[in-house]
Amino acid sequence: MSTPTWADVREAAEAVHPFVRRTPVLRAEVDGRPLVLKLEHLQRSGSFKLRGAVNALVSEPLPERVLTASGGNHGLGVATAAALLGVPATVYVPESAPKAKTARIEAAGAKLIRHGATYAEAATKALEAASEPGTRYLHAYDDPAVVAGQGTVAAEVVQDVPDVDAFLVAVGGGGLVAGTSLSGVPTFAVEPERCRALGAALKAGEPVDVEIDSVAASALGATRIGAVPLGVLQDRVTSVLVSEVELLAARDRLWEEFRLAVEPAAAVPFAAWLAGRTDGELPCVILCGANSEWTP
Repeated sequence: MSTPTWADVREAAEAVHPFVRRTPVLRAEVDGRPLVLKLEHLQRSGSFKLRGAVNALVSEPLPERVLTASGGNHGLGVATAAALLGVPATVYVPESAPKAKTARIEAAGAKLIRHGATYAEAATKALEAASEPGTRYLHAYDDPAVVAGQGTVAAEVVQDVPDVDAFLVAVGGGGLVAGTSLSGVPTFAVEPERCRALGAALKAGEPVDVEIDSVAASALGATRIGAVPLGVLQDRVTSVLVSEVELLAARDRLWEEFRLAVEPAAAVPFAAWLAGRTDGELPCVILCGANSEWTP
């Protein structure tokens, strides 16, 4: 698979524009420090995943049907993209996928199939089913067109707030952080301590399997980083970890201070910023999704 570039991201921004929301940015100050919040949790489908799904589908002739595997957010993005483009969709999810996400996938018009205990098991089953002629299997992150589509989040920030000097991004399979890092702006890749697929891959020099056990696993639960994102991320990002306590406290603080209701995964980069583990005079924290039910 080819390695996407910033030129690909800019092309993707034009391609996805008719189908996605240009989500707002919020300049803020917390604990006396300025930052920018990219409110991508307000995206159609509730997360950035719609961007990559749309770009991947429109970058080739539309298939007769699209099929994917997902922990939740990607499936909802694909289901929404498929509905917008008039393509039937089937989404495989693990048995552990939250009802808040699976219900939305079905509401978007996709066929939902539960299989296996993990995303990897659901993906294996989905790939078996994708052999039917006319079917496009759309990977959640290991696809250059998906990575370029996810990078359009950063492209909007660069246009709207050109003085941003760092991006803080949560990492699951690596699509969003890879697309963001193509901007050339220093990028901090933030993972929960119990979701370390990127950290393990950077240490090993290749994608490796890791165990996942985090409250953010429904969004960041990839057990292996994608080869395409890793090819982009080598030497491009600073890897940062946060604890479960820190990411939940950050989620609650976003609600208490700004009334921003995001899922745990979206609060991961904010947690790293609160803990002082990132740099930048005016960093941008990407709030990537809001597809789980919770009480502050």
